[in-house]
Amino acid sequence: MRMRNPVGGVVRRTAHGIMASMEQLWAPWRMAYIARESSSEEEGCFLCAKLAGHDDAANLILARGKRCFVIMNLFPYNSGHLMIAPTEHVPTIGHLDAPTLTELMTLAQRCLGALGASLRPDGYNMGINQGKVAGAGLEEHVHFHIVPRWNGDTNFMPVLGDVKVMPELLENTYRKIRAALDPLMTTPAGPPRRTRRAT
Repeated sequence: MRMRNPVGGVVRRTAHGIMASMEQLWAPWRMAYIARESSSEEEGCFLCAKLAGHDDAANLILARGKRCFVIMNLFPYNSGHLMIAPTEHVPTIGHLDAPTLTELMTLAQRCLGALGASLRPDGYNMGINQGKVAGAGLEEHVHFHIVPRWNGDTNFMPVLGDVKVMPELLENTYRKIRAALDPLMTTPAGPPRRTRRAT
């Protein structure tokens, strides 16, 4: 038996009568992305197209490294949804060399620091959807997702009304994250240093 959980999960009754809940992050506004993806109006790799541009703010590019770059998702699952992609157009992480993999995760660490300072989320979903069957919207150019999460972000509004309240414009979120990320791009990677208390 399957029923809807009003806080955003799917509730299932097992053979033993136990109720289990699977949380879902609803994003009906992403239908615009799905419609665009299924049409033939836009061809080619949007990541490569954004990377080739000269206006990082307009293209929502937050940072450029030697081998990878950080870009905001134009159709986010949540505020502050970022993607980190290699500059090389390859479909899987199996095609990336060790320096590129290292830079990708270094950028991920810095993005977490910037998101924590600018948006203060309660947690994150992070990972790679590799292959269409795994949910990859762009199979040809592998990318790493960081989705900030807040307690209660799977609330009744998207569940009951197919509506999600985005607290601010993408451009405003971009400016906040960029301001927090820029200083981190020039500091050594690694965990933040602990300061000793004066005795």
